[in-house]
Amino acid sequence: MSTTISPGREFLDSVHYYYDQAAQHSKLNPGILEQIRTCNSVYKVKFPVEIDGQIQVFEGIRAQHSHHKLPTKGGIRYSMHVDEDEVVALATLMTFKCAVVDVPFGGAKGGVKINPRTSSVELLEKVTRRFASELIKKNLIGPAMDVPAPDYGTGAREMAWIADTYHTFKYGETNALGCVTGKPVGQGGIRGRTEATGMGVFFGLREALHDADLLKPLGLSAGIEGKRIIVQGLGNVGYHAAIFCQRAGAVITGIAEREGGIFNPDGLDVDEVFQFRQKNGTIKGFHGCVFLEDSSQLLEHECDVLLPAALENVIHQDNAERIQAKIIAEGANGPVTQEAERILHGRGVVILPDLYLNAGGVTVSYFEWLKNLSNVRFGRMGKRAEEASLRRLVTTIEKNTGKSLSAEEKELIIHGADERDLVYSGLEDTMITAYHEIREVMHQNANITDLRTAAFYSAIEKIGVSYQSLGIFP
Repeated sequence: MSTTISPGREFLDSVHYYYDQAAQHSKLNPGILEQIRTCNSVYKVKFPVEIDGQIQVFEGIRAQHSHHKLPTKGGIRYSMHVDEDEVVALATLMTFKCAVVDVPFGGAKGGVKINPRTSSVELLEKVTRRFASELIKKNLIGPAMDVPAPDYGTGAREMAWIADTYHTFKYGETNALGCVTGKPVGQGGIRGRTEATGMGVFFGLREALHDADLLKPLGLSAGIEGKRIIVQGLGNVGYHAAIFCQRAGAVITGIAEREGGIFNPDGLDVDEVFQFRQKNGTIKGFHGCVFLEDSSQLLEHECDVLLPAALENVIHQDNAERIQAKIIAEGANGPVTQEAERILHGRGVVILPDLYLNAGGVTVSYFEWLKNLSNVRFGRMGKRAEEASLRRLVTTIEKNTGKSLSAEEKELIIHGADERDLVYSGLEDTMITAYHEIREVMHQNANITDLRTAAFYSAIEKIGVSYQSLGIFP
């Protein structure tokens, strides 16, 4: 009698497989390696919610994979497909994602079995607040314990509900807003968080496309300008990644969504496509392109970079041989199965791994958490002083040279960094630094030949140092 492996279990097995591939190169104590691999705790709860006179019971899950650093950090997703294996897999990935980009959190993840597309706002609010209450009662949420964030099916609205519920229970706690990130700016959020994950994808891809050693076997020239990119998923991550790539000179030749895919070898205007879909509910009918009823076929079109930014396991052993991209940039979590990865590596395809490439979200969430703990907006104390100093510099230069700058030139030079500028700068530096750390692992260890294994190895070594510093292991 055959048994079918659930997608969640398949995803978890893949994460463990990638971990094991990297861990075999480590000289850390086997006990530390086992502890790093293991999920520390999983909390499952079923709770009733009344709506229109009827009682419905919902299931919520929160997994805290690693407590080597506190708080733990990870999103809460709303989906009917949420299961324990999937949540544990995502929490596990979150641990390594934070370590790769030097964000001092342990990994966590959560989920509620609910369909956000068919549920009323009233029901979503009640479920969100009740799930938050269950976590609060068990001390499983808080700015020093566990800090959720948006994920698939949730957003700033749900995070604001969680923050408000937490503040109700913990009235007077000055750091209460730090219990969750991804909030609206007016309720303790941070400017730049919405586009953070997509921007991080852009920064990571841009850095890889300037890596001559990486590009040479692919026959690609350095730089993102002119690179043909196909994007799967026009949600928050895919949209912003595509926008930033397009602004940097890349050509977005294809966009795939649930209802189909569109392709134009001369390029698509991402904003036009996005607005068209917002208005019509579909990309079908967008002008000047070929429409494919089966969007998965678009993944197999020729391009320089394929950017899957939707769900897991979209590139698998059945279609891996037909993928024509030279680089796969994982905007989503786990879009390439382990079987597909072996096939792609055998064909020389470079994969920019999810635990590095889409870490922009948690990086800027970290900035938001710091903002909430400090209770001051970034740039508030220094922006005007910086502008005054630059204005004096410009005035001195004009006076001593006898030449005047235009109003536009002055504005560009004198502009002081505000919150968004600082967030963008911090994210850019984080992604660049992490990329070169990953590449350094490959340069120092000839047995590590792919970026995912190198990223996992980098994370493992950093987490191992944390356990050793705690005195838990020798």
